[in-house]
Amino acid sequence: MRVFAVSDIHVDYIENREWLTQLSSVDYRQDILILAGDVTDDLMILEECFAELADKFLKVLFVPGNHELWVSRDKIKDSIEKLKLVHNAALAHGIAIAPFHIDGLSIVPLVSWYDFSFGEPSTQLLNTWTDFRACRWPNEMKPVQITSYFMAKNEEHLQISNNTVISFSHFLPRIDLMPIYIPQVYRYIYPALGCVSLEQQIRKLAPDIHVYGHSHVNRNVTFEGIQYINNAFAYPSEKSISKKRLLCIYEH
Repeated sequence: MRVFAVSDIHVDYIENREWLTQLSSVDYRQDILILAGDVTDDLMILEECFAELADKFLKVLFVPGNHELWVSRDKIKDSIEKLKLVHNAALAHGIAIAPFHIDGLSIVPLVSWYDFSFGEPSTQLLNTWTDFRACRWPNEMKPVQITSYFMAKNEEHLQISNNTVISFSHFLPRIDLMPIYIPQVYRYIYPALGCVSLEQQIRKLAPDIHVYGHSHVNRNVTFEGIQYINNAFAYPSEKSISKKRLLCIYEH
């Protein structure tokens, strides 16, 4: 049994969708896939992808990314309602959105958002970041309230222990996961990459590995005893910062 990880497959792009469709239907039958968000904001396409992946892997685990919660082209009331529909779509196809345990291994999904604990948003970020137009939150929830809403959902899972524990989120738990070579001109997006409270929860859980996505920058680094892995498929044009493949992160 192997565990593979990928995030940010953005199947709205035909090249990315073709990659998913062409994944072997026999090679991964005994394997697990961690899908760390940002598949698509289109519910119909999301369901199609869930169905395809569920047929290829022993088990698929998923957390939604920010794209899954966009409602700008839907008739859905708000992003919390969209979250429920995304979860229902996952469950309908046997995709796990709760902790999964098998053969001494526990895999724990952690939902999250960003709350500007990585830095104050600039005017450029507020004017250009699609979430601020494409998401809609009940009672005009602020980022810190959105993050608290998600963090509360993780609390019941933070006592899980096993021979090996792997956790995963879409958002970054710490800003130093961004490599130092990122040009300053792109760093205005950092406040929207994740939140400090997610790292606090990860430290409480103390997994062996934490998988994340969102940044589109592939990384495999260890901080204070935890291995952090980002294997984002990313947009078709982002070939220099992503490997465009599944990554095996565990084998038993």
